[in-house]
Amino acid sequence: MSWNDFEKLSLVDRARSLYLNGTFIISIRYYKYKVNLYLLNNYYVEVFYDPKQDRVEKIERLQSQHSRMKFYSDQIKLPVDLCA
Repeated sequence: MSWNDFEKLSLVDRARSLYLNGTFIISIRYYKYKVNLYLLNNYYVEVFYDPKQDRVEKIERLQSQHSRMKFYSDQIKLPVDLCA
């Protein structure tokens, strides 16, 4: 599935697709969120979960230039070319 197709899915369908087809990489804390990073079809996808509300608020592609990259790279080595 291309990123454009994935992006058109509802939040529930994105979560289902990640669960069935994605590979969990790592979790970080980012402000009020627990952010889970997945690899899906050669791109990284972040799932923003708010534990106080007990809900997923957004699922989006990780951009390599985003400041959150530092949080991930402090813990694991990510191939940057997949994030672009």
